[in-house]
Amino acid sequence: MYSRKKKPCSICRRWFEPDGRVACRQYVCSSPECQRERRKRKQAAWRASNPDYFAARRILERAGAERRPEPLRLQAPLNRLPWDIAQDAIGVAAADFLGILVGLILRLAQSERSTQTHDTS
Repeated sequence: MYSRKKKPCSICRRWFEPDGRVACRQYVCSSPECQRERRKRKQAAWRASNPDYFAARRILERAGAERRPEPLRLQAPLNRLPWDIAQDAIGVAAADFLGILVGLILRLAQSERSTQTHDTS
């Protein structure tokens, strides 16, 4: 068995006695507040290390639908393009990927443009 020496909780800093089955790996006490915070941090770390998971999953689900799904809702000026025609021509997954890619490029260009200084000399 593992040693069950008390250790400080990494969230609330109170001392606790770890569960004997996971003593060497338990860093958070069993209080509900600390467990919620641990879960929140763990999920945020997972999302940071897998940033494209949800976009890729959504594209694959939409591509596998039995009937053609509605086009993605995109921000202006991309919402004025005929995405339903693009879905028919290149497929749902390709049209969704293209819409997400162009939206990302547009946001990056807008943020880059807003950070540039204006020289009025």
